[in-house]
Amino acid sequence: MTGFHWLLDGSIVGVYLLVTMAAGLAMRRYVGRVEDFLVAGREMDVFLGIASLAATEFGIVSCMYAAENGYKFGFAGATPGILMALAMLVVGLTGFCIKPLRDSGVITIPELIEKKFGPRIRWAAGVVIVLGGLLNMGVFLRVGGEFLVLVAGLDVKYLEIMMTVMLVGVAAYTILGGMLSVLVTDFLQFIVMSAGLIVVTILILYRTSWHTLVATVETKYGAGGFNPFLNENLGWSYVIFNALLNTAAVLTWQTTIARVLAARDTATGRKIYSRTSFFFVCRFLIPGVWGMAALAALGHVENTLHAMPRYLGMVVPPGLMGLLIAAMLAADMSTDSSYMLTWGSIIYNDILAPFRRTAWSERKGLIVNRFIVAMIGVFLLFYGLWYPLQGPLWNYLTITGTIYLASISTLLIAACYWSRANTWGAVACIVVSAVIPISFLVLQQYPPTTAWANRIGSDRFGIAAFVSSGVAMVVGSFLKNSLMPTISAEAKHA
Repeated sequence: MTGFHWLLDGSIVGVYLLVTMAAGLAMRRYVGRVEDFLVAGREMDVFLGIASLAATEFGIVSCMYAAENGYKFGFAGATPGILMALAMLVVGLTGFCIKPLRDSGVITIPELIEKKFGPRIRWAAGVVIVLGGLLNMGVFLRVGGEFLVLVAGLDVKYLEIMMTVMLVGVAAYTILGGMLSVLVTDFLQFIVMSAGLIVVTILILYRTSWHTLVATVETKYGAGGFNPFLNENLGWSYVIFNALLNTAAVLTWQTTIARVLAARDTATGRKIYSRTSFFFVCRFLIPGVWGMAALAALGHVENTLHAMPRYLGMVVPPGLMGLLIAAMLAADMSTDSSYMLTWGSIIYNDILAPFRRTAWSERKGLIVNRFIVAMIGVFLLFYGLWYPLQGPLWNYLTITGTIYLASISTLLIAACYWSRANTWGAVACIVVSAVIPISFLVLQQYPPTTAWANRIGSDRFGIAAFVSSGVAMVVGSFLKNSLMPTISAEAKHA
């Protein structure tokens, strides 16, 4: 049985959607320049930045994979959140990479990379960012639709309709208002999302005590349910890969970095990071608790990704169900709008840069940006319907993110701190870092190689991508530094 009441809960969700859409669409009048559309005129303060970053980085997809981690690994499943919180705190306090990035006044990371490596590397960096970003986001709509269908007890035949409605709603205000709409709606969504998460968590802990959760994890997973190094399905490779991945995400994940670039100044950007850091523990732990409660209540289920929404559909009563769905819609709309705008900004600012022989007018720039966001939405809809997810959701997201995180984090660090880095190293870094995770995704889709790829694991492929990225940058740069003077001397002598 489901606790969704069409009149009561439907009214709550309907009011939330109307208020959010109205607020988002109202921002259109303030968008007169491309900079307003992409970075909100760089006027974001600390508190708005914290709310926006927290809302963006918690969507239905993050709730689903964190709950699946909790269901499958217990408290050890929150390891990525702890690692990301530590990375964000350290980067915020030290200003590592984000200080020179914000001081440079760029709109995107590839724009800074061009200053060190030239326009071709900027274009290549833009391509790999969009490739990894869109593949990563490609499953968001399907996963979000699955959650809403399951928790509300709807027939699965409505999944495609739910996906389309979600996309149209988010795309409307993102296309018209850009980053200004994203920031305003993020603030509203942060309030609704926080209220829903807190109330539902209290209900779950009331029904399933903390002692029961701990006992269930201990019975099911033993010490491995609390310590990732002792969990046979996690281990050292999982921890190392997630440490590398989350540090790289803090430095270069464009939706996160966008808040630094939209901040009033560097000090504001650093405060946003350091003060939001603990949220990333909650981002994994709260849904993880929901997943562990599902484990305690349901026991074994065939599809571990669906355990948490099925459980919530059983225990959340009418009225509170409306708040839960509004909170999840808030989380998902915030994430989807920010991601669409982010990848669109890279396409406009970096990939299309060589084709703008003369500066475009602000009006033409806004039209192009809005068209790009619309096309991203169309891609996401069809990719979400077509791509068959293999293995755990978190593994897919981490490996697709690695396609660009491994190379772009290396490029950013080199651009900021290594004077001897050059284009040979940059090219080698981008190619190697993209080939390894893409190879895993391809191998995983074909039955003859699926078992082999899964046996090695996405974690080891990810570690290989990060290590190879750094090695390629160093070796490529040293080769050019060593060979070019010799080649130049021989040419001069000839």
